[in-house]
Amino acid sequence: MFKNLANELKEFILRGNVLDMAVGIIIGASFGKIVDSLVKDIIMPPIGLLLGKVDFSNLYFQIYPYGEHFNSLEAAKAAGAVTINYGMFLNNVISFLIVACAVFAIIKAINTMKNRLCKEEKATTKQCPYCFTTIDLNATRCPNCTSELG
Repeated sequence: MFKNLANELKEFILRGNVLDMAVGIIIGASFGKIVDSLVKDIIMPPIGLLLGKVDFSNLYFQIYPYGEHFNSLEAAKAAGAVTINYGMFLNNVISFLIVACAVFAIIKAINTMKNRLCKEEKATTKQCPYCFTTIDLNATRCPNCTSELG
């Protein structure tokens, strides 16, 4: 019984689409780290500077305790304050938008390439007007119905 399960698991893992998915997840995780660094270290500092030296990752709204003020988010967390961290949320939204744009650009490039290849294939064939089979563009007689083509 366990040998059968092991064989089924091995067969499942060795399928091409499972391996492709695993590679995609690993590359996606690495890409996520790169985008996260891009947002935190390159994009947000100039935006923060333009908006009056604001560090977005340090923006928060304190819910509890009332009346106490903390100099940073870390200080508030260390004191056990309840906060809404909208600066981190903004960073994550910007990271998501960058990843979405990158994925869109990749998919668009793949689709453009695919369409170009399909057009090249279509340009080398035509359809017989009598039997409607696909034949070579230079054919003068249909190999299926033997009709003469003009």
